[in-house]
Amino acid sequence: QVQLVESGGGLVQAGGSLRLACAASEPHFNIKNMGWFRQAPGKEREFVASISWNGRETYYPDSVKGRFTISRDNPKNTIYLQMNSLKPEDTAVYLCAAHRAAFGSIRRIDEFGIWGQGTQVTVSS
Repeated sequence: QVQLVESGGGLVQAGGSLRLACAASEPHFNIKNMGWFRQAPGKEREFVASISWNGRETYYPDSVKGRFTISRDNPKNTIYLQMNSLKPEDTAVYLCAAHRAAFGSIRRIDEFGIWGQGTQVTVSS
């Protein structure tokens, strides 16, 4: 069974940085596009970043572009999310996700169907 386990969340002041990690037990990790989403209380789940199976392509929404960076280490079956210049509105549970199928386009947000439990990120003002 596929497992995605996030770590690295915590409390940080506005303007600070955090680095999240997601360890995957997914046996086909190195051919799967991966991503990060977030969900704040009372809000819908929001796409944050995606990365191609080989790490060559990344995709971000405007809300985090230039502040967040997604990366991956395939030999370690791990992806990361470096978050800089954090704002109070970035406060949410951050979830790691994998595409259901191998390869494909990283812009296919609807293809993310395997989820971790999430890690809480709280940004104080």
